[in-house]
Amino acid sequence: MQGSSCICDCACAIPTVWKGAGGSHHHFSFAPLHPRLQVTHGCCGCIGAFVGLTLSCPPAPVPPLAQTLERYLRSLEVLVTPEELEETRQLVEEFGAPGGEGERLQAQLERRAARMENWISDWWVQSAYLESRLPLAVHSSPAVVLPKQDYSDWRGQLRFAAKLIAGVLDFKAKIDQQAVLVEYRRGHVQCMAQYRRLFASCRLPGPKHDGLLLPPPGRRPPTFITVVRNFQFFQLEVYNSDGTPLTVDQLHQQLQRIRGLSWKTDKEPLGVLTSDHRHTWGQAYSTLMRDRLNRESARCIQRSLFTVCLDAPVLKVSDERYPSRVAAQMLHGGGSYSNSGNRWFDKSLQFIVGEDGVCGVLYEQAVADGSPIATIIDHVLDYCKDPDTPRAPMTPLPLPYKLYFYITPEIQHDIERAKQNLDILITDLDISCFTFRGFGQGLPKRLGLGPDSLLQVALQLAYYRTHGSLCATSEVASLRRFHLGRTDAVRPAAPPVLRLARAMDAPDGQDEETLSLLQAAVESQSARTEQVLAGQGFDRHLLGLKLAAIGDGQRLPEIFMDTAFAIATHCRLLTGQV
Repeated sequence: MQGSSCICDCACAIPTVWKGAGGSHHHFSFAPLHPRLQVTHGCCGCIGAFVGLTLSCPPAPVPPLAQTLERYLRSLEVLVTPEELEETRQLVEEFGAPGGEGERLQAQLERRAARMENWISDWWVQSAYLESRLPLAVHSSPAVVLPKQDYSDWRGQLRFAAKLIAGVLDFKAKIDQQAVLVEYRRGHVQCMAQYRRLFASCRLPGPKHDGLLLPPPGRRPPTFITVVRNFQFFQLEVYNSDGTPLTVDQLHQQLQRIRGLSWKTDKEPLGVLTSDHRHTWGQAYSTLMRDRLNRESARCIQRSLFTVCLDAPVLKVSDERYPSRVAAQMLHGGGSYSNSGNRWFDKSLQFIVGEDGVCGVLYEQAVADGSPIATIIDHVLDYCKDPDTPRAPMTPLPLPYKLYFYITPEIQHDIERAKQNLDILITDLDISCFTFRGFGQGLPKRLGLGPDSLLQVALQLAYYRTHGSLCATSEVASLRRFHLGRTDAVRPAAPPVLRLARAMDAPDGQDEETLSLLQAAVESQSARTEQVLAGQGFDRHLLGLKLAAIGDGQRLPEIFMDTAFAIATHCRLLTGQV
């Protein structure tokens, strides 16, 4: 899952892979979970006490310049020719020379780290997310498929959705009361600050770069969510006048009302606009927001605590194709003729509930990475398994408020264009979900091999056998052991892995030698993972050096103009786990 997570070789870790569409640049994030989501917040045998979310974590370190340059060069050994590597080595030595550009930029980063809470996270969010112009659908926002629920019609859909909403509100209450279990990874406390940004937040489109709408600190948070059904958006108050959350029965009653109201209006799939290229959506957003009614309706969606998408029935497929079909429904809605208009892709948290028992989560990751989302989902699934509380007397509730939009011919044109663009994107995407049953994580553990590291090596071997070479690869690793930490990248493509790949296909290869190479490859991957988790990765450091140079307004150093740098930073294989 691209939403980043702890990279942990523990029993509860679930590997997930970003997949590309037939070699194209498209990628997606998907986590098939069965039979229930396993969350890693207790994976190291330590669960924190109920304490505040602001428990102090150390500041993120700025790695030594020489160390970063050395590790960068080492990563290039399997990606470029010896001649290209030598040219890059000269540029790196020039950059890192005493009194050179590297030392000057390194000093800038160290001064930045001394005065900021986290020297890289804001830069990372801006460059990786807000400045990206690719669509959120497929390219960026991860989807999670939850266990199939035991219902098969709209009645069960509404009942489960009501219970799900109650479970999410129950978790939000723990955040508000600063009573969330503090998470530990490999003995380190994890920064919990991301939880405060999950609710009532939204990405805002712009023609050049996006922004973020975050709940103002100290103000009373919103008391409503957005429910979308039949492409129609509704504002649903989820708290009583005394501040208590609505019961499951009350929520169920309100969802029934929404279902009835959603038939009575036209159903222009306005939400599909949010799936478009960010520049295109940014322009359409400016057009949309000229009208006061549209501004008010859009602001309600953006400021709502979260969104619940009540999806329409979808075409049935064979049992073999079913997991992939569900993955597509959660990832992009299935296209303009299905449920893609039933989304607001900018929203930080969207819970998707289908009529056939399928459900999942789609989240926008500028505000948070994958592990906090996993914790919320785990809580909600546990909550939904508990029997309903005794029914309380029903009190009159206000009718859910339909959010209207004024659709001009110009906006209608934007909608049609967004539908076409999304359908083209979906056509260019291949999704194949499967469960490997050859062995589980117990076998590599008995052999002294970390399951995650073994999987990373296996992915490299598969790529090598397909393409005849290794490629720039990124495995997302969490930096939440540091204050306001986000992510860095582990680089699985490495010389020990290449030696293994060549030996595996050698006609005269010996099993004993191959096993030794396998152990060396896995151990090297585990060592690189530990380095990154300790804040000693080179990817974010190089990004910081580059952005510091850009901020100077001077000519970009040659190291960042080098072909090898472009090869290293254009990852064809992106992987992660939660």
